[in-house]
Amino acid sequence: MLIFHRTLDRLADSLWTGRKVTLRFTADYRTACIALPLIKKLLAEGEDGETYRCSIAHWHLNERPSLYAHRGEVSTVRIDGPLQKAGTSYLPLGGLIESPGVTAHLDPVEADRLDRRVQEAVERAIRDWIVEHGLYDQPRPHREIDRRNADRAAREVIALWVTEQFGESEPVQPSYSRKGPDHV
Repeated sequence: MLIFHRTLDRLADSLWTGRKVTLRFTADYRTACIALPLIKKLLAEGEDGETYRCSIAHWHLNERPSLYAHRGEVSTVRIDGPLQKAGTSYLPLGGLIESPGVTAHLDPVEADRLDRRVQEAVERAIRDWIVEHGLYDQPRPHREIDRRNADRAAREVIALWVTEQFGESEPVQPSYSRKGPDHV
């Protein structure tokens, strides 16, 4: 029966693309204060909303909530929560390694050790990048960005890179996984 409902939903999505659904939630006040801004971002139309949704699309596949997902070129390690008090520190409940030919479940101690190792490698890579690009010598800008100007400048950099790499004058429009490559 569930398969039938999913099939009907997909058919309805393709026939009525402007279809809207009203959602109602009941939540503890403190939880709602944190969740509402996230829900609004997830439901946003356009590239931002699609990006937020894609960034958490894997969540429903996991049995436990993910604390971190560290991704390499072909391998991934997922650290699962919630964190558990272990003496004077906290440990994850476990983890999962996925790599070509390998799937490995990690116990809490292994997951913590691998997570720390990955975080150390990321920290080294970030610090190396800072030194290589002389970022310590530059004035520190504000964390916030002007989205309109920053996004326009980023698209110009991308267009220039695409031209240098492929000889095309404009970058290819992003394809949205749910709507196919021809969606505008």
